[in-house]
Amino acid sequence: MSPNSFYPIGQAGVAWSVNEKQQWANSCVKSRSYQQQVVTLLKQLSTDFELVQYGALTIDPASYPLYALTNKQWHNNKPIILVTGGVHGYETSGVHGAIQFLQSIASDYTDHFNIVVLPCVSPWGYEHIIRWNPYAIDPNRSFVSNSPSEEASNAMQYIAQLQGEILLHIDLHETTDSDESEFRPALAARDGEDYIAGTIPDGFYLVGDSANKQIDFQAAIIEAVKQVTHIAPADAQGEIIGSKAEAEGVIYYPVKQLGLCGGITNAPYTTTTEVYPDSEKATAQDCNNAQVAAIKAALDFVLTSVNNT
Repeated sequence: MSPNSFYPIGQAGVAWSVNEKQQWANSCVKSRSYQQQVVTLLKQLSTDFELVQYGALTIDPASYPLYALTNKQWHNNKPIILVTGGVHGYETSGVHGAIQFLQSIASDYTDHFNIVVLPCVSPWGYEHIIRWNPYAIDPNRSFVSNSPSEEASNAMQYIAQLQGEILLHIDLHETTDSDESEFRPALAARDGEDYIAGTIPDGFYLVGDSANKQIDFQAAIIEAVKQVTHIAPADAQGEIIGSKAEAEGVIYYPVKQLGLCGGITNAPYTTTTEVYPDSEKATAQDCNNAQVAAIKAALDFVLTSVNNT
């Protein structure tokens, strides 16, 4: 089945040129406000955390500043806990789960760790509820050298200059029904490939690093999130979204090879969360709560590991 059977831009079997990419960008509609819904909350948090602007998107620097929040008191001898959200701006709980973490429990851990949170890596995507950036580039395949994505490049440069060892990196995502109805058909059309329909798992799952599986760490997060929302079951092939489920709600990707945000550090503990906001069993608040539960479980696990060494 051709991509044009599902997507109205371009010609079947032909990768998009600059013209098609611009046509796609022109079709994107601003649907919410990064400044009002995100930046306002981040500025409120600056009472308790250091608010750092680490860049801005050149498409509109005034509208799309890029922010991180850290401990006000930074100690180079403490390990760093890195939380990233909104790499895909349309994945709402990635952004607001990161903010809720800062609002609720982050300060409970600052005696032990330096906390670094990038709540909305892709603010243009957030406003347009889009997976890609304005140039039809997926930031979460772009965490590579000489990145084609400003969103990824700015985040990598900021993280690279942090002083201290990064012990944990948790990257907050969602898997949505629109992945199958919009974004994968768009990807096939953009690349001039056939669109092959897939299925969306119903529930929360984790994507770990196949080069550093840390099975007990992933299991601890799954157990905590079970108290908030349901865990995605494997399908009849024993897979979740096309990858083998190696434990309940856990799959593994070669994250560095794929240029994923989850692979940008050499942290011994890394994971990507995948919340499912379109389930009839979950509300938007459940999704935010699941992200916070995942972060807390990850922090508690690494804190115990540090204390036992």
